[in-house]
Amino acid sequence: MEKVDLKKDLKHLYRPSAKAVSVENVPSLNFLMIDGSGNPNTSPEYAQAVEALFALAYALKFKVKKSEAGIDYAVMPLEGLWWAEDMSQFNANDKEAWQWTMMIMQPDYITVALFAKALPEVEKKKKNAALKRIRFEPYHEGLSAQIMHNGSYAEEAPTIAKLHDYIVRSGNKLQGQHHEIYLNDPRKTQPTKLQTIIRQPFKLRDDGSEAKAKLETNG
Repeated sequence: MEKVDLKKDLKHLYRPSAKAVSVENVPSLNFLMIDGSGNPNTSPEYAQAVEALFALAYALKFKVKKSEAGIDYAVMPLEGLWWAEDMSQFNANDKEAWQWTMMIMQPDYITVALFAKALPEVEKKKKNAALKRIRFEPYHEGLSAQIMHNGSYAEEAPTIAKLHDYIVRSGNKLQGQHHEIYLNDPRKTQPTKLQTIIRQPFKLRDDGSEAKAKLETNG
């Protein structure tokens, strides 16, 4: 049986350096996605959403493993897009104002038809209302800067500042949503051992010279 580790196949997107910012042109990838709002540390809606995502992601994994394709792949990590309706209010002191899309990337052999078949099966087994809100769709992030953050989520601010400063100093502009990829389960990992990819899409300055050179360097 073929075994696939997408984090290794997509190492440039899921294993960036923690020492320096890198630039990648992130292609269109398919995701299980669910939207919500509120403080992720205290919101029952958030907890239910994450539980629903993983329940469906594992159901799809086992369907592919038992199919004629016979492919066994590791479920990808949880990812989150974060923002606020008023971005001036997007800060750690007012998490109740946060909007979010939580998502898990899916390999190419997960299709719309397979998603449509697996979802009602999982709904029968799991009494989780959030399952009905999950969608399966592509997400194209495009030109983005990223860096690995090692340590607790509460200590991300300097890493985020470094990432944003890199973009601004290049003469480019931040666009899109703040993106985090959680490589560990915080329930099983000490805060100091957590690894989180911080990614920020950006728009090239008018001539695009520096960013394009960076993009060529990083593939």
